Amino acid sequence: MIELEGVPELIDPVMVAAFEGWNDAGDAASTAVAHLDREWKGEVFAALDAEDYYDFQVNRPTVFLDNGVRKITWPTTRLSVVRVGGDKPRDLVLVRGIEPSMRWRSFCNELLAFAHELGVEMVVILGALLGDTPHTRPVPVSGVTSDPDLARTMDLEETRYEGPTGIVGILQEACTHAGVPAVSLWAAVPHYVSQPPNPKATLALLNRLEDLIGLRIPLGELPEDARAWQVGVDQLAAEDSEVAEYVQTLEEARDTAELPEASGEAIAREFERYLRRREPGTGPGPGVATEGGDSPFLRDPGSGRTRPPKPEQPGPESVPGTESVPEAESEAEAGAEPEADADAEVDAPEGGSVPDGGTTGENPPGKSPSGENPPGENPSGSEGPSDGRPDAGGPDGEEPENGEGPGDSSGK
Repeated sequence: MIELEGVPELIDPVMVAAFEGWNDAGDAASTAVAHLDREWKGEVFAALDAEDYYDFQVNRPTVFLDNGVRKITWPTTRLSVVRVGGDKPRDLVLVRGIEPSMRWRSFCNELLAFAHELGVEMVVILGALLGDTPHTRPVPVSGVTSDPDLARTMDLEETRYEGPTGIVGILQEACTHAGVPAVSLWAAVPHYVSQPPNPKATLALLNRLEDLIGLRIPLGELPEDARAWQVGVDQLAAEDSEVAEYVQTLEEARDTAELPEASGEAIAREFERYLRRREPGTGPGPGVATEGGDSPFLRDPGSGRTRPPKPEQPGPESVPGTESVPEAESEAEAGAEPEADADAEVDAPEGGSVPDGGTTGENPPGKSPSGENPPGENPSGSEGPSDGRPDAGGPDGEEPENGEGPGDSSGK
């Protein structure tokens, strides 16, 4: 591990990780972590040695000019810290990179060593898979864990998946064996529109993460981007009668499967989220890093393989507020059950089922327009491999029997 800068004492830290490649359909997961890093002004404090984990013929370095000087960016995984302000501040350790080409066990051990040294209380890994889900409905997001106690206390699914896996599944199991609570959040991306970006899936992951860790996440322009994305896909689908008919079939199956969920608990959950986002004084604070010379963060010295000092362990601990809605307030005061938010399909609430009887966030058996099953793993089993490219190869460079499958995003 190459230490880039010192790390201050952290408050109730949670590690949030995402990796480009097999487990990142539509780039939804990696974009979510990049959004957190950008909105909270994270500062990189460490990076893994690219020589140890990456095949540069698969993930090639890039050359760029910096004030006329040629420099090289190597594919790797970087860690940054952001501090979320408010009445109860806490820190997030953001891990963003590319699925490694080799030495996965050593890769996970490096990340777990940092989690231990930083006093991380929980690891949340974001992923995205291809699924039989219509783009016109809220994006299904499932939360899974290998820890039965964590599944029970946090209302998560306990993984039952068996089959090929990606780095998300390996890291989750490594956390479980190391005694570190770990959760995977999976967003299901429509397989017929898998090209990145997919801001609607990114938004759904952030909404679920917000509920899981109890932090208010600034969404910036993501809601508007998600609406624009859906309008664009609507227009494309309308131009092809076969696709339009297929989407309608998915909608009918989804609506039928979700009929019991369309009342009571789902509406109450959405209304609670709406109220949380309107609470004053809960806005995020700036990132811990500063640009001044006296910052606790120092730039990469370019050498040395050390680990950060272990800080003293401190004691224990959705989106920008929307405009006031007098009707909603009057309903709440009167004790009436509010109607579902009109933007629910953009905010992508937790829960919901996919067609053909699959559970939330799963990739059930179903036919794509071409008659082939879409690639992807079952998130209820903690894996959901896909990089959002239907023609990509399978894991370990092998081509799946059906000719389709997720593959590494080598162009990143």
